[in-house]
Amino acid sequence: MTEAARGVKSIVLTVIAGHSGSMTRAHRRLRSLFAVPVLAAVLAGCGPVPVYYREGADVQRLKADTLSCQVSALEKAPVANEIRQRPPVYYPGGQYCRDGNCWSRPGYWVDGGIYTVDVNQGLRRRLEQSCMAKKGYQEVPLRRCTTAEVGQRLAGQSRRLPPLTGDACVWKGPDNTLHVLTP
Repeated sequence: MTEAARGVKSIVLTVIAGHSGSMTRAHRRLRSLFAVPVLAAVLAGCGPVPVYYREGADVQRLKADTLSCQVSALEKAPVANEIRQRPPVYYPGGQYCRDGNCWSRPGYWVDGGIYTVDVNQGLRRRLEQSCMAKKGYQEVPLRRCTTAEVGQRLAGQSRRLPPLTGDACVWKGPDNTLHVLTP
């Protein structure tokens, strides 16, 4: 039984040991390229949340105004996706020597990858903000509520937007709407 395990180990280690230094570096670079968007997405969940706010406004009115402005912005600047490609990356080969024996490995290309961009997204966002400003709302960045704060503050909230305090926070409800909670 131990001979089989040694045999499998030797095959796996031989394959891994066969990678050149440039192939290992290329793999690390590719891994880091994919790690950056994931890290950005995780960190985006930690920062302040932009919320439309007008003190004393009815929460249902805010939802209706937001929806009408989003629809208007979408009509004026519809989704316009463009497919783009990052340039390929070339990793040059090299010469490797061990115990007096030298060999060369050829260089290789790594595909840059294909991605999609909505070219109207920025314009659509500005149109929405302009529409909401005309209705008397301003965009305010608020921190996210902790679970404990949601439990304490949610019961006492009214149907109108409360005055903002330094302790105000935002909670995303089960219906994906944002709620401003104050102590």
